[in-house]
Amino acid sequence: MPRTYRMHKRAASREDTRARIVRATMEVHDEKGIGPATMSEIAERAGVGLATVLRHFPTYGELVRTCGMHVWQELRPPVPDAAATVFAGLEGRPARLARLVEELDGFYARGALRLRIAGRDRERVPEVAAFFAAVEAGIAAYVAEALRPEGLSEETISLATAIMGFPVWSALEQTGVDAAKLAEIRQSLLNCVLEPRP
Repeated sequence: MPRTYRMHKRAASREDTRARIVRATMEVHDEKGIGPATMSEIAERAGVGLATVLRHFPTYGELVRTCGMHVWQELRPPVPDAAATVFAGLEGRPARLARLVEELDGFYARGALRLRIAGRDRERVPEVAAFFAAVEAGIAAYVAEALRPEGLSEETISLATAIMGFPVWSALEQTGVDAAKLAEIRQSLLNCVLEPRP
């Protein structure tokens, strides 16, 4: 057997094992959360020894970061660099708010399960806190760009950002209203913040 073939086969086996560990980690996280999961449980779920997990991921934080990259690709959260493009060519507040709600609600619907699970461990796992910081930077950029033509105060933009955050969406979504009604409610809430009544 040529040496090159053996090397390719070994590399493929290594990548397969690594992928199996990541899948197993995400399953354990989905079932019990990120903070409570242990490397031993993950090894058992992946069907490998603990030493194998540690060879691929020397720390739990490194494993969480790797899973976070997979979740990021799966959920496609808003990113600051895309904000200008998302709202390009939209005229008037109604169109911009509708696009803002559509973009963020779509992200929340894709990620609700994982965002809820990860949110419980945000204060306990630094890598989860970093993931949420990146997500929230994207949300804030979308809100700021959607409202940019309005010339609003920082306080008003901060309030709008809070209303557009995942906790508010999640609380409303759990009432059982359908997606279209949820979007209407969120646009109404935004308008209340943007045009407060005396």
